[in-house]
Amino acid sequence: MIAAIRARRPLHLAVLALLTGAAPASAGTLCTLVADAADGAVLREEGDCRTRVTPASTFKIPLAVIGFEAGVLGDAHAPVHAFKPGYPDWGGPAWKEPTDPTRWMTYSVVWYSQVIAHRLGRAKLEAETARLGFGNADFSGDPGKNNGLDRAWIMSSLRVSPVEQVAFLRKLATRTLPVSAHTLDETGKIVTVSPAGDGWSAHGKTGTAFPRNADGSFDEARAYGWYVGWATKGDRTLVFARLNQDDDKQSLSGGLRARAEFLDGWPALAAALGR
Repeated sequence: MIAAIRARRPLHLAVLALLTGAAPASAGTLCTLVADAADGAVLREEGDCRTRVTPASTFKIPLAVIGFEAGVLGDAHAPVHAFKPGYPDWGGPAWKEPTDPTRWMTYSVVWYSQVIAHRLGRAKLEAETARLGFGNADFSGDPGKNNGLDRAWIMSSLRVSPVEQVAFLRKLATRTLPVSAHTLDETGKIVTVSPAGDGWSAHGKTGTAFPRNADGSFDEARAYGWYVGWATKGDRTLVFARLNQDDDKQSLSGGLRARAEFLDGWPALAAALGR
């Protein structure tokens, strides 16, 4: 089991909980990892950043890269796919609208990921995630269920460590991934940008998933919450991964809380890193 390092709860999260009606944040920080994009030097590594866990929706970034490179995705606004009955809809009304790559990333639309995955196929996905160095590149899915193209990245067979996330994202941020300029351009356009304080902008993706209990059900009290990406200020770029795990069930997703917490503390963390 990954050792948890208790994270201080920022005022920003307390206000967020009051406004949303969410339960008080109760998450341990499993890993905080920050590296300099220029040379890959690790500037901060706290906790267990080397154990692989589910990538959840952070997988949308490498999936976008693979999709653009293969031509399954055209550009930031093409193709547009319509919602169909039977598609996952737990994300609310935003998931039931016609969706292009930009909306897919913004609203983290699971069914759009599934459409892309099915068009690419297991062999292509495994070959490309291995080539790009993203985790264990396993799209077998749940044992005996043949569902890898629907949920390999959601608490199933695909696993990635924070160290691997940062290595992949560093290449994306510095445009050194072995893919076309078009792929790099279009992927960069759809990754969500958030203000991070003190002149910083964070380009990143959240992810949330629940571990499984022994009977195969999901343990909703122990959600993983990811926030990964890169932050820019002037000519400086830092790549980061934050991974939390809850101690009890929460109303607001683990990924959204990880992002809020990380961005709240980013100016102080970046200043402490120096360079």
